Amino acid sequence: MGSIASEKLAQAGELVASCGFDVWMTFVRETAEAGDPVLPLILEGGLTWQSALLVTSGGRRTAIVGRYDADPVRASGDWDEVVGYDQGIREPLLSWLETTIPALSQSPRIAINFSKDDDKADGLSHGMYLLLAEMLRNTRFADALVSAEELLGALRAQKSGEEVRRIRGAIAETDRLFDEVGRFAVALRTEREIYDFLQARIDDAGLGYAWDRTGNPIVNIGPDSMIGHGIPSPEIALLPGQILHIDLGVVREGYASDMQRCWFLPQAEPTRIPEEIERALAAVNDAISAGAATLRPGMEGWRVDAAGRAVVVERGYPEYKHALGHQVGRTAHDGGTVLGPRWERYGRLPCQAVQENEVYTLELGVPVDGRGYLGIEEMVRVTAEGCEWLTKRQQELRVLTH
Repeated sequence: MGSIASEKLAQAGELVASCGFDVWMTFVRETAEAGDPVLPLILEGGLTWQSALLVTSGGRRTAIVGRYDADPVRASGDWDEVVGYDQGIREPLLSWLETTIPALSQSPRIAINFSKDDDKADGLSHGMYLLLAEMLRNTRFADALVSAEELLGALRAQKSGEEVRRIRGAIAETDRLFDEVGRFAVALRTEREIYDFLQARIDDAGLGYAWDRTGNPIVNIGPDSMIGHGIPSPEIALLPGQILHIDLGVVREGYASDMQRCWFLPQAEPTRIPEEIERALAAVNDAISAGAATLRPGMEGWRVDAAGRAVVVERGYPEYKHALGHQVGRTAHDGGTVLGPRWERYGRLPCQAVQENEVYTLELGVPVDGRGYLGIEEMVRVTAEGCEWLTKRQQELRVLTH
């Protein structure tokens, strides 16, 4: 077992206590296709039968799993106790809860993985919730189930030194791919050709995709491209005077990057970036800088977004229809606090406070008439004083050759 699970399980024990829970339970079954998002942080490999992974407020770690999963879990060395069962999990689970949670506890609190707002804290399926509630019926734990959202948000978000090292590795790979595509993307290359080139290079390097492969990378050329999570066109080709925009994220050693970069294909020599593009680039970078200047521990996410959003609107550009930033970790969108506006679709996530050692994107873009979409996305780590740039900022437009 690698160091990530050991680090995260130790962190989980502290969080169970600080959140006021008696026990945190991850309750799963047949995880090959529908595993809880938290599993890769605390367990290597999968589970087959109904399984309960439990961490107490004292930091004790117990795995109650099927007989044939018990030995691999035990061999990891990350669990203080591994209980195997044959016919059913109800009896060993109830016995463990009775022994572990003091009988004098008037209102036991068992945290389980469900959330209305955070998809990465919502791993317990409805069927498994019903099954668990049925097992606890007519016991003193019948009303003990509460959301583990607070714990899970902190567990994923507050990155260890090893996690940050792996994220830096994914960023370095992304920078290398951007350098390669800068040499490949010449006049008349289509969006689809650039997309296929990058996917081939990702596969050759043995890297993973930070979001679904079909939509990664996002490639936009010129004013007629499908902005957002679009499909690269085999017909839209790079022409002089246009912007090439790419949104790319890879996974290395289990951790992701998420970055956007832009290039410009000039119309003639000597190279000159048109004034309207320079103006758009300045607005985007100034908005990112404003967000970074606001980003610090204790700041609510929506306030960081508001700082960047104000710059764009003041410069006369349309308000972007997404958050200024999101957390990055195991995936590009890693749950928890969002640096976004207080819109219905984000729920309570923008109202949560930023914490030290969280990793965020700072991203936005603006359309440039007749030229295309100019979008930049950087990555930062929150420090005690503010934030640290993990990416080397793009503050000048990269120029392509004919």
